Amino acid sequence: QVQLVESGGGSVQAGGSLRLSCGASGYTYARYCMAWFRQAPGKERDWVASTYSRTGNAYYADSVKGRFTISQGDAKNTQYLQMNSLKPEDTAMYYCALGTYCRSSRAADFGYWGQGTQVTVSS
Repeated sequence: QVQLVESGGGSVQAGGSLRLSCGASGYTYARYCMAWFRQAPGKERDWVASTYSRTGNAYYADSVKGRFTISQGDAKNTQYLQMNSLKPEDTAMYYCALGTYCRSSRAADFGYWGQGTQVTVSS
């Protein structure tokens, strides 16, 4: 059974930084895409960033490009989202997701999800 567990959320002031972690277990795919999505209250779940296991290529939403960095840990069952220059509009629940198609930004294309970690950015 695939399990994803996020950690690292918290409250910061605008301009601050946080690093989210996602630990994954129970999957055997050789090729996979790990991604981060976020969902603010009353809004849809939006794609933030993805990275493909085979190449390490990373993809970002325009809203976070240049501020956020997605990366894989040495163990490859861990991924990180380094978030710098945080803005109040980054406030949301952040979810780690696992899928197979890294060109997609649709939540429906990712089959496995963590429970989420809250990020709150105050002005």
